[in-house]
Amino acid sequence: MNESNKLLAVVFDLDGLLVNTEDLYEQAGETVLRRRGKTYDAALREQMMGRPVVDAIRLMIDCHSLPDTLDDLMCECKEVLEALMATSLAPMPGVERFLNKLGAANIPMAVATSATPEYAEHVLTTLGLKNRFRFVLTAADIRHGKPDPEVYLLAAERLGIEPSQMMVLEDSGNGCHAAVAAGAYSVAVPNRHTREHKFPGVKIIADTLTDSRILRALNISP
Repeated sequence: MNESNKLLAVVFDLDGLLVNTEDLYEQAGETVLRRRGKTYDAALREQMMGRPVVDAIRLMIDCHSLPDTLDDLMCECKEVLEALMATSLAPMPGVERFLNKLGAANIPMAVATSATPEYAEHVLTTLGLKNRFRFVLTAADIRHGKPDPEVYLLAAERLGIEPSQMMVLEDSGNGCHAAVAAGAYSVAVPNRHTREHKFPGVKIIADTLTDSRILRALNISP
């Protein structure tokens, strides 16, 4: 890797990459749809994953022809999710060690998520992670959510670097598509919900953030 393409910063997705919220989303979706005699199946989950919350809830309504308004269903999903987060929210495997490694190497870090600002603030603050990041980009900062590359292009701009000088860590196909389209050094870290996703164009597909290839790409000793 020549100097012009040296990786100078790391940008993280939030759900399913830094925190276990994809598990909680699944439980919340199952609960909300079970109340209506509907099923939260794998096909719907994959369509919703990585998208802004408004788009995801709209997909849920359209898939099952629900009579609920978008606002009403969003409020209900939020209530169910918050109850789950109060007892079960946790970082994904390897997060703390990886963040410590990046911090010790003075590599700037940021978050780019399709979530709302309030949600991202709550999750990161609850887990004591917010102060690790230079900034957090959310759905409020962009017009087009993932898989559009807008959020990652904005992240590179905020960091003052070229997209190719930025490592992006994502767990989903939609997120990786956004990162690759932005021109970032893209790394897929799929979880149990996204292991069957396709990740064309990524540089690394890792099991967890503890994969030594990720640190080596950043010139950090594993």
